[in-house]
Amino acid sequence: MKTFANHAHVFHGELRPAGTVDKLKETMDAVGLDMAVAYAPFNKNGSIQVLSPDEDQNLWLAEELRGQSDIVGFGTVNFDRPDLEDQVKHIADLGLKGIKIHPQHQQVRINGEKAYRVYRTAEELGLFLSFHTGVHYDRMSEYSVLMFDDLAWDFPKLHFSMEHIGGWSFFREAVAVMTNQRDTRRTPRVFAGWTSIFERGHWYVSPEQLLELMTFTGEKCHIFGLDFPYHDAAYIAAGMRCIRALPISDEAKELILGGNLARELGL
Repeated sequence: MKTFANHAHVFHGELRPAGTVDKLKETMDAVGLDMAVAYAPFNKNGSIQVLSPDEDQNLWLAEELRGQSDIVGFGTVNFDRPDLEDQVKHIADLGLKGIKIHPQHQQVRINGEKAYRVYRTAEELGLFLSFHTGVHYDRMSEYSVLMFDDLAWDFPKLHFSMEHIGGWSFFREAVAVMTNQRDTRRTPRVFAGWTSIFERGHWYVSPEQLLELMTFTGEKCHIFGLDFPYHDAAYIAAGMRCIRALPISDEAKELILGGNLARELGL
């Protein structure tokens, strides 16, 4: 089965030479990864991830990925602009499969009015959402991991991942959300993003915790992520080895390393 990973940030070469689409492909080749999801840069007021404030970051990504069969694009929303619904529709019209949202960086409350406008349109259009979760040097009351339970209840057809699974600090809250939303009669909607969790630090989740999480939630709601270019090929390869070393079935490992993500994106 092909390996397929979520969570690669890509940038203009002028802004981050180590974070281009070509560098992502080099990293994929180095670790034996067949496919990946790439995120458009964030374009918000004062952003340093785009060349100019007027740049359409989602169009840039779509053009960068034109003709690429091994990289799937996710767009980003500028929450400083009033046209939130139109931005989401534009992402879908470009053929991008989802949206990356970083509540802390983008200064948007997880269960706030602006965010709900984006979720509502994304749900209508069948776009997958990937959220940053966990500590990120901002007021945590705006971004509590337990708030993801609100959006899961309020948007019953929306599918999303909690990247980093809350990290070391909020792992149990992420487990609570996923367990509360588990329905064994249908495919899952709330996913654990196994991203940046394989090395001791404030994102670390131990193998024992991952096994407990799978006991509570099953095999079909876990997705491996890269966090490229913030992690290099050595880190990513080590994470893949950790997954393959877990005492779980080969089928479960295949789902984590690509099967679940491919199913969610209809690939």
